[in-house]
This record gives sequence, structure tokens and C-alpha cells, in this order.
Amino acid sequence: MEVFDVVIVGGGPAGLSAALVLARCRRRVLVCDEGRPRNEASRAVHNFLSREGTSPTELLRLARRQLAPYAVEIRDERVVSAVRRSSGFAVRLAGGGRVRGRKLLIATGIRDNCPEIEGIGAMIGRGVYYCSYCDGYTVRDRPLVALGRGIAGANLALALTTWSRDVTYCTNGTRRPRAGVCARLAACGIPVIAAPLARVEGGRRLEAVVTRRGRRIPCAGLFIQEGDRQQSDLAERLGCRLTRRGSVRTDKTGRTTVPSLYVAGDAADDARAVIVAAATGAKAAFAINEELRKEARRLP
Repeated sequence: MEVFDVVIVGGGPAGLSAALVLARCRRRVLVCDEGRPRNEASRAVHNFLSREGTSPTELLRLARRQLAPYAVEIRDERVVSAVRRSSGFAVRLAGGGRVRGRKLLIATGIRDNCPEIEGIGAMIGRGVYYCSYCDGYTVRDRPLVALGRGIAGANLALALTTWSRDVTYCTNGTRRPRAGVCARLAACGIPVIAAPLARVEGGRRLEAVVTRRGRRIPCAGLFIQEGDRQQSDLAERLGCRLTRRGSVRTDKTGRTTVPSLYVAGDAADDARAVIVAAATGAKAAFAINEELRKEARRLP
């Protein structure tokens, strides 16, 4: 069975950033990735210095190319399970292969919850978005809709006023916010529509959302606040605890309560952006390398 210093589960910005740091620390690294990035429908990466506007696919291609000179093996394969052993982790791959890693880094990210509204899936990245910081500027000064519920949805609607004065808050059939929240929204010129949404309309780009009663609300951007979930339950199966938000609990370096197990990127509880994911991957790699170094030089 092949033995690696570090097995990284997830080949997005967090996982590949960690792989680069570890490889330059002369560690033998395996990256396993099943090819389902959170931003696969996005047209471009934003707020990433030197890579603004790059497509997510191109960003990952460049990252993999830059790993080529190093001792990093990349397998486009899903990790089925991992078991904690005294010497690290026994990892089983979907194709039947088995490897060992002295350390395990999970960087599998999350999946955004998508409401059941006709046509919405086809419009993701073309007017339907999950992150106002990523795409608010893309549809600036045009009509926007915030879709959510409760305080979280109302806060999204208020946040969108950074980019547009024409914002509508849709609760999609759930209860309207309490009176104080509605008053705050009204003070910012944000109407609240509680009716369920039936569909989205548009050609190459989003043009409107339509309620089940036929009311058409023109908009260039629909921002969704419906929560998310872990892309993989691997960390939880290994004994990691989740936060109330559903993120894996870690310290500031990505270290979990399970020995030798780290989590980086959107799966952990940090600001969810590509550049932040890459940074958390690097931070985890620094900590992993220090742990490996100390273990190798431990006095008897």
C-alpha cells in the first residue's frame, strides 16, 4: 500500500494551495478530487488578486500545471472512506485502491441549497447567484432580488443595497419578517414579497422571477440565501463536530479535534470565497508540515 505524508481530499483552491505548500516542504502528497466544485456553474472568479475574471476551470488548470514539477500526485477519484490508525489514515478510493496518509486534509467544500423553482438551475451563474461579494458588482445598478427567509434573508437584501438601489426581498412562501425587520427594510426602500415563486425567466441572462399567481418581478440578479451542506460527510464520519452553521469545527490553522486530521476551505467555518479557501489551505499546510517535522524529531 502506497504511503504519503499527506492525503488531501478535494482538489479545489484550498486543496491545491495546500498541496503546493506541502510539496515545497518536500512532502509526498496525494490529492484526490471527484471533480464537483461548488462554483462549477460560475463564469468567473472574483476578488482574487491577479486572477480577477478567470474562469474557475482555468484557475484549477493553472494550479495543477504549477504543481507539475513537485512531488504531488493527483487522482481524479472520489475518496470513499478513511479510517484513523496509529500511524495516520487508511484511505479507500472509489476505484478500489487503498493508500495511507500520515496526515489527512479534507478540502471538499460545500454544496449550496437550491430552491425548487422552475428554470433556476439553468440560470446559476447567468443571473442567479449565491454570493453577493462575488457577483453583486456584476449586476450593479440594476434590479436585484434577495431570496431567503427570516433575518438571514433580510440581511442579504440589505447587503445588496451596496450594489443597487432597486432591491426586493422574496420569502418564497415563508412567513414575512417581524414588524421591526420589515420597517428596517422599508426604510431602505426594499419591498417584501411573501408569495411563492414559480419560475425564473430569461434567455442568455436572467430577466425576471415570477410568482405562482403570475406576478412578474424584473431583475438582473437573484441572490439566494437558502443555506448549504457539506459536500462530503467524511469529516463527520471520522468524528469531527459541526457548528450550528454546518461547518466543521477547527482551530485557526484548520486542525480538528481528531488527531492528524485537518479541514480547509468552505467546509470549515470561514468567509466563503475562493481567495479565502486558498489561504486556509496554505495555513493548514503550514501547520501540517510543522506537525510532521516535530514528530520526526521527537526525542525518545
